[in-house]
Amino acid sequence: MNKKILGVFLLAVITVSSAWAQGRKGLRINEVLVTNEENFQDDYGCQSAWIEIFNTTFGSVDVRSCYLTNDKNNPRKYPIPKGDVLTEIPPRQHLLFWADDMPNRGTFHVNFKLDPEKDNWIGLYDANGRDLIDSVTVPAGIPADHSYARVEDGVGQWVIKGDKGSGYVTPSTNNVTLDKNEKIEMFETHDPFGVGMSVLAMLIVFTGLLLLYLLFRGIGQISVLVKKRNAMRVHGISDKDEAREKGLGRESGEIYAAIAMALYQHLEVHDVEDTILTINKVKKAYSPWNSKIYSLREVPNKK
Repeated sequence: MNKKILGVFLLAVITVSSAWAQGRKGLRINEVLVTNEENFQDDYGCQSAWIEIFNTTFGSVDVRSCYLTNDKNNPRKYPIPKGDVLTEIPPRQHLLFWADDMPNRGTFHVNFKLDPEKDNWIGLYDANGRDLIDSVTVPAGIPADHSYARVEDGVGQWVIKGDKGSGYVTPSTNNVTLDKNEKIEMFETHDPFGVGMSVLAMLIVFTGLLLLYLLFRGIGQISVLVKKRNAMRVHGISDKDEAREKGLGRESGEIYAAIAMALYQHLEVHDVEDTILTINKVKKAYSPWNSKIYSLREVPNKK
């Protein structure tokens, strides 16, 4: 018995560990900013280089015990501490680490800096310190307040962002920023007064009403056919012409209403017997508060 319990426990641990490892494989280094002069500030109000990690999966992934490093020869350079609830990345969300070489400031401040004059290799390793989850080489010479980011979150090529044409720098948010609605702009160009939109909306409504009408009409015809077939079966008639002459299945609504009322009256029971009217005397408790004689004054006796 103890061996079975131990085996089930080990199987559960292996399953959970495997699922956890599979979830961490969905982590991606998503955006990096090396020179921060007028960009995002950390929780101390300082402007430092930052590294953004994106969770590409549809489940929460905890990055605790993973390693961030800028040295290929030292994959365990910065171990992400345990015990911080904020290390769990929700589905399709981001997490920001500050490359300020000040790990004493908290979980998300790593123990290395990025050099804007050199290529910066950044790697994210699993908890064992051997399996590389993701890595990127940030080229040197990127202008200040410009980031090196993927075109889309977690996928695509890397581009330099920061100019109006190349896209916005997006720490802790989506790399693709939609600052306009192409459909609305198209409607404003081709239909400035909204006439086409009104006609299209009314057409959709009337089309829906027409479809509902056809649907209910079809259901009604099917129910009439089923009713006629059942009536023919009850009367033992197989010829449709004979059934049409006798008017089977074409009873009016008044007949069905009368039958329903008769069934209701038959099934509704007023008394124990249907032909006996039972009258029970209702006893009311007497109370001087509702007696009117106490509201009359006694007439004085004349002498």
